This record gives sequence, structure tokens and C-alpha cells, in this order.
Amino acid sequence: MQLLMFYGFGFFALFGAIGMVMSRQPVMSALLLIVNMFCLAGLYAQLDAHVIAALQLIVYAGAVMVLVLFVIMLLNLREKQGIVSKHQVALQAVGISALGFFVTAIIARLEPGKLPAAKEPAEGFGTMAAVGKLLFTDYLLPFEIASVLLLAAMVGAVILAKSKV
Repeated sequence: MQLLMFYGFGFFALFGAIGMVMSRQPVMSALLLIVNMFCLAGLYAQLDAHVIAALQLIVYAGAVMVLVLFVIMLLNLREKQGIVSKHQVALQAVGISALGFFVTAIIARLEPGKLPAAKEPAEGFGTMAAVGKLLFTDYLLPFEIASVLLLAAMVGAVILAKSKV
């Protein structure tokens, strides 16, 4: 059952990512990115990283994507005529992906067993208390900088949209 869920989440994450890149409509791209975020949260939950899965849903799929959709709709972006066709982009993406897969397979075949053994995480690793302690002690400044950047981007989008009206 767990393997089936992994393949399901993986398939829909891949579908969402490819659809997001291939879509010409910004709102559809943002919605497909939300699908991808939900699938990644499911994959995190399968790895027993429940805090990361919850943060993925709350922060990225919830707050950030709502802001992105709000900005897209506020700016009223229209579809632009592209010089490169969809088929050319799809062929290039498939070619690059296949090349990356073959290079990874060749490296794995040439150097089997070179990966270090996984260590057991420390007691309490990944719990909400440990994440909160790190976030509000060691990583307080980056956390606040990120929030100020998001606020500045939102204010900038509102100013840009208001000047066009």
C-alpha cells in the first residue's frame, strides 16, 4: 500500500510539474504548482517527516500560493504569443530529462555502494519543539528577512497594478 501511495504521489507530482511548465496560462500554472506542493507533502508524510509535510501545506501550498494567485489575478496577466512552440519545449525537456537519467544511471553503475550509511536521527529530531527552537534562535534573522521580502513583493505588486488603472 505504501509503495502504491508513493507511486501515486510521485505521478501526480510529476504531472503537476510538467503541466505547470507547459501551461501558457499563469493561473493554471499556479494551480498545478499547488497540486505539486500537495503531492510533495504526501511524500514527506510517507517519510515520517510530518512537521515538514504540515509546513509544506501551510506555508507553501497555503500562504505563498494564495499570494502568488492574488498577484497574478491582480496584475491581470494575459497569454502572450511565444516564439517557440510547445512541441519544441516538450522535446527539449524530454531530451534533457533522458540525458540526466542516463548520466545518473551510468554514475550509479560505475560506483556502486559508495553512498554513506544513513545515521539515526537524534532524539526529538523533526518534532515541532525542535523546529520551533531552531527557527526562533539560530534562524530568526533569515525567517524575518523572508517575511519582509514577501511583504515588499506584495506591496510592489499592488503598486504596479494600481498605476495601470
